[in-house]
Amino acid sequence: MERKNCLGIITQGSLSGGLEMRLNPETSVEELRVGRFVVIAGANNRFFSMLTDVTLQTANPRILQHPPYCDDYLMSVLSGISTYALVNVQPMLMLEHSQGIPELRPVKTVPCHFSPVFEATAEDFALVFGQEDDDDEHNSFFNVGQPFNMEIPVCVDLSRFIERSNGIFGKSGTGKSFLTRIFLCGTIKKDLASVLVFDLHNEYGWQALSENKNAPRVKGLKQLFGSEVVVFSLDAASSAARGVPDAHQLYIGYDQLEIEDLELLRTELALTDATLENAYIVKDKLKSGWISTLLEMSGEEIDEFVQVNKGHSVALKTLQRRLNTIIAKTPYLRRQVAHDYIDEIISYINSGKHVVLEFGRQNNLLSYMLATNIITRRIHSHYVHISELYTADPEHTAPPRKLMIVIEEAHKFLAPQVARQTIFGVIAREMRKYSVTLLIVDQRPSGIDPEILSQIGTRVTALLNDEKDIEAVFTGHSGSQTLRTVLSQLDPKQQALILGYAVPMPVVIRTRTFDPSFYKAVASSYPATPHQLKAQASKAVEELFSSDME
Repeated sequence: MERKNCLGIITQGSLSGGLEMRLNPETSVEELRVGRFVVIAGANNRFFSMLTDVTLQTANPRILQHPPYCDDYLMSVLSGISTYALVNVQPMLMLEHSQGIPELRPVKTVPCHFSPVFEATAEDFALVFGQEDDDDEHNSFFNVGQPFNMEIPVCVDLSRFIERSNGIFGKSGTGKSFLTRIFLCGTIKKDLASVLVFDLHNEYGWQALSENKNAPRVKGLKQLFGSEVVVFSLDAASSAARGVPDAHQLYIGYDQLEIEDLELLRTELALTDATLENAYIVKDKLKSGWISTLLEMSGEEIDEFVQVNKGHSVALKTLQRRLNTIIAKTPYLRRQVAHDYIDEIISYINSGKHVVLEFGRQNNLLSYMLATNIITRRIHSHYVHISELYTADPEHTAPPRKLMIVIEEAHKFLAPQVARQTIFGVIAREMRKYSVTLLIVDQRPSGIDPEILSQIGTRVTALLNDEKDIEAVFTGHSGSQTLRTVLSQLDPKQQALILGYAVPMPVVIRTRTFDPSFYKAVASSYPATPHQLKAQASKAVEELFSSDME
């Protein structure tokens, strides 16, 4: 391939430390951006690489002692020969010809001296990152953005993305929710898995606010994909006020609350080991209705219970107060619930639908953590069961539909002190064993258990400033030192570094804009009116219950 735009030549370097490129005098150093994708044309191989740093150098240190102040002529004379730029280039992949067949391989060597470095072309991006093809139903590549200063799509292989748990990180205000929407839209469009979104801030189901003054609102998944997306709500009044059509109300009974759910709230409720130990004693004696019974007991009745059974009176009274706090902050908890709403969610997922659970005004952290843990625990138990049935008889049993669960504020569920006790820690460690994975969205990755982070398959990271968070993002990733500078130099909006299982090499992108052109690309026939959405939702419910009866 004849190449243009030679950026420079390789002068020195090593396989472990990266290479140095001397910049072509005709190329302005100000045009280079850390994170840019380039190609080194070696004698026998092509090396797909990333720019990781830029340095200004001089051939003679005396030039710096007498710099040419505001002398344009002298500066032009010195530029490129006496003064020049060195660029650090990190090879990520190499294309070698094995038996005449070009094949992408990990980098095992370096190009020779003075190998030219070129700007990557559209063909290079397609070769490395694949191409989206809507006409091919087996094509799982999805365009998530573009490289700097280029109008070329960069794709992620979503079939690999959903195989493992993944993370979307970035400090507050960097557009994590927009990044999440892009990946969710791709997954739904390609129909690779069902998604269950625990929507803490009501941003995914229906329309959400945007900082773009020209388009102050962006569409949600329900607007884009119609009846394929089912919205459940813990606050029906809030959903109705925001115009969400046909939102299903959800309640959870006291009997669905387990002690492990309380353990997750240990910090928020200041629960001690003694309090939790007494919870097990009460449950053992009072069985399934232990919460309702304990809440109705007077102080004297608690003292009598302790005298007859094991336990500690003060700890039980503390537990009673903490349970009252939970109920006060979670109006969706009811003493008795006639309908099993969680089972309804599972039925929608099994039928290939996608579910968004809105919290409305019940979006305090305690409420979010409790509902999310209860529902996910039930779903995980269901998936373990159907996976075991499929393993026992794969010829006569359908495999479980893959499910991706989206959680925000993930460090609260996956902190080192609670990760082993929550269902989310179990899912993250089991990965694809039972066809359930996580998409964790968080601004503090340093708060997540390092063991969990090491299991994250693909990391999509917007700007981070805290050194601990930056270090956490690269947990378990080799060669992270060269990418730290790249990550720290991202713009605060609409830029991200993607690395891991779903991409063959790390890449920095300018993310797609969530606008009408994107809507048309992912869901060209999305419903235009709430009336149409209600009609589609009614039809979906009829189909769901008719299939259950069969």
